[in-house]
Amino acid sequence: MSMMIDTGMTALLSPMILFFVLGGFAGLVRSDLSVPEALAKAMSIYLMAAIGLKGGIQIAETGLTSQFVLALVAGVTLSAVLPIPVYALLRKAGGLDRLNASAVAAHYGSVSVVTFVTGSEILAAMEMPAAGFMVAVMAAMETPAIIAGLLLARSAMSPGTRSPGPAIWHETLLNGSVVLLVGSLAIGFAVGKEGAAPVQPFFEAGFRGVLCLFLLDMGLIAARRLRETRNLTWRLVALGVAIPVAQGALGVVTGHAIGLDTATSAALGILAASASYIAVPAVMRMSLPQADPGISLGMVLAVTFPFNVIFGIPVYIALASRIGT
Repeated sequence: MSMMIDTGMTALLSPMILFFVLGGFAGLVRSDLSVPEALAKAMSIYLMAAIGLKGGIQIAETGLTSQFVLALVAGVTLSAVLPIPVYALLRKAGGLDRLNASAVAAHYGSVSVVTFVTGSEILAAMEMPAAGFMVAVMAAMETPAIIAGLLLARSAMSPGTRSPGPAIWHETLLNGSVVLLVGSLAIGFAVGKEGAAPVQPFFEAGFRGVLCLFLLDMGLIAARRLRETRNLTWRLVALGVAIPVAQGALGVVTGHAIGLDTATSAALGILAASASYIAVPAVMRMSLPQADPGISLGMVLAVTFPFNVIFGIPVYIALASRIGT
């Protein structure tokens, strides 16, 4: 138990988490601290390209192993299945109608790139890096939850409602984050370590510093979203904490069950616990315009994301370390 607490505290006191806390504090006290939108977008592109390139290089070095295949199957299965119990919880405990419960469930089945990158860097800083193929697993976990959410929503639609058209599937499969992650992963896999050597210093030297500044901005956004949200009940706030804890624990246990090492099991737990606030909202806005985005973004961005970054990631890492001993 002592080792589990020590592991959690080490992760909790990382610079990445503390910068997020600083941004959250500045937002809550209404400081005029801000990060220009163009800079925030540039940092997001840099982070996704860097993590994709790194993952591709590592896959090129290790090859397509059985562990990679098992992790990929586990990740896709979790993404497709998790929206179902979340939907039931939101209906019974959260008091949401079927349409909003479907939309929110899709968010919780999908993944947050920023949460994963933060967790990966904390693991690396603790000298227990996760396997590089988890970047591919993360990219694969974006879409199944969206499809599951849309299928759940069909029962709430009137008979005359049209099914999602080509634009929805285009947005689902070819949204910017997926294209950039998969593309940079493919580039890293194609060129390998030697081929990427000329650009490697750019993507490695400033990565953690850029991540700290990006999380500072995310802290500001989360705090402001929390201040502005008016339609979150205490039951939904409680679910915004309980759902990621349960999903994170399931991800960690699943990782150990299929033979992943401690760090990679923790990474799978972080992915399972994270919730999308970029790709899924864009799709839901097009396919389920009747759903209230204030509920889904309020839960995901104002409750779950801050919880995961400050407390969840350390808990999932500590749990994986505990099970792995």
